[in-house]
Amino acid sequence: MAGFKAAFINETVKLLKKKKMIAAAILSILAVVIGQVAVTAIKHGLGLRVVGSTEFPLVVLSMFSYTILPLFATFVAIDMFNGEFSSNTMKITLTRPVSRFGVFSAKVLNLAVFIAVNLLFVMILSLLAGFIFNPSSASLTGIVRVVLSYVTTFFPVFVFGLLVVLLSNILRGGLAVFFLSIIIFIGFNFLGIVFSNFSSFFITSMFDWYTLWISETVNGFKIFRQILIMSGCGIMLFTAGYYLFDRKDI
Repeated sequence: MAGFKAAFINETVKLLKKKKMIAAAILSILAVVIGQVAVTAIKHGLGLRVVGSTEFPLVVLSMFSYTILPLFATFVAIDMFNGEFSSNTMKITLTRPVSRFGVFSAKVLNLAVFIAVNLLFVMILSLLAGFIFNPSSASLTGIVRVVLSYVTTFFPVFVFGLLVVLLSNILRGGLAVFFLSIIIFIGFNFLGIVFSNFSSFFITSMFDWYTLWISETVNGFKIFRQILIMSGCGIMLFTAGYYLFDRKDI
């Protein structure tokens, strides 16, 4: 655990130094601002109340989970593996007194932390915006629904990040991994629409599965089935990614 902790801290420091972190924060803020401007314009221009204070974060999440969040999760995963391989810094990382499994796990955990922090950041911003511009519709139940929605969104996005990690250990070029990830993302969404009965097997189609948790009638069986599917996919992707990472000749 001492070696893993050192590897995790090292990966965290490297992640914080990336300019992509600043870009992700700026785009996250812009997503909230643009959403609030659109809602305010409709409210004052047409006299319609589109969403309340605790409904606005859900509107932001529906857009954020399919655009900025998976995009930057892909960038982070590529940087952690392809970036270090191309710059030959992976050799330095692996010379430290920590196993390859420790290094791989630390990288994956940092990816998970990035996704979680990004979701938390956007949730807080969108809640603040909702409270400031429409405080009369705030409720404790609405806040709980928002928190639950953002927490549950972490799971499918993280599993998609594990898919990118696997691709990063199959292909050497970061650009190739990025475009292949985009193609898979679009392809999975398309297949999820065409084969709606099997959409649960396409990870990207579950980015909005938080709606199952906050609906008036909660389908416990469907939620449990999707948890099992995502858990199985996550375990397989993590294992396959580590297997390829461990066999790489650095």
